[in-house]
Amino acid sequence: MTKHHDERLAHIAVSALTDQLSLAPKPGLPDPRDLTARAGGKDHQTLRWSAQALTPGLTAMAAAARRAGEPTPLLREELGAIGRCAEHTVDLAGGGHRGALWALGLLVAAAALAPSARGAEVAALTRRIAAHPDRKAPRRPSHGSTMSVKYGAAGARGEARAGFPHACRALKALAASRRAGATETQARLDALLTVMSTLRDSELLYTAGPSGLRHVHTGARAVLDAGGTATPAGTDALTALDDDLRARGWSPRGSAALLAGALFLDTLPSLARPGNAPAGNRRSRL
Repeated sequence: MTKHHDERLAHIAVSALTDQLSLAPKPGLPDPRDLTARAGGKDHQTLRWSAQALTPGLTAMAAAARRAGEPTPLLREELGAIGRCAEHTVDLAGGGHRGALWALGLLVAAAALAPSARGAEVAALTRRIAAHPDRKAPRRPSHGSTMSVKYGAAGARGEARAGFPHACRALKALAASRRAGATETQARLDALLTVMSTLRDSELLYTAGPSGLRHVHTGARAVLDAGGTATPAGTDALTALDDDLRARGWSPRGSAALLAGALFLDTLPSLARPGNAPAGNRRSRL
């Protein structure tokens, strides 16, 4: 691994995030249909702009992992410190993406630690990084920690400590939908809905409570049970779910962050083949 590879991993991660932002229609989530995003009231173009501000931080995380060579407690603390600086930079650029920064930062670090690893192997390595406590992290309550105490939700940290199982499920859903003949947009929407159908999203729990979370799970499963977004029945179910979540003001942001993680993992094999472009530069089959 070299500095060039650190930068490339960061650019692939940011491309994965901007690909997620560009996807539409995403139920209850910011997408290009909106001038004003539903998550946090941020303009969609601002979210795309602030995503670019993640690049220096993600590059630094890859470099830190490359220097460390193994998932040590010291590396975990360094990643946390870099992440907090990156949050400040992103806030100056317009804000957003905290969940994506956590997920993509750990995945980028894992990919830097094991350059030959792919997909689920990279996700599994994050378990060894996230297992170490960040002793220098500020001790302040968050929506995730509050929901963890109140409902036992694993939250973003629990997802990382488990090796990002929902991102891996999304990765499998992408492959299955592509094999079935779905367009790239349809495959990515099916992957998002796969995450939404089971993730105990702490932000949703905070906003809508357990009954609201079950409501979202049921709606996402209805689309998948109808054959996914490549079928007329699935498209109708997706439209109904989107209208419903927009009306309620519920935003499954945790699922969006994990989809970005899955898109990053989906692109990693191209690193082993010279000349292949990052995911953000591939033309989707619309």
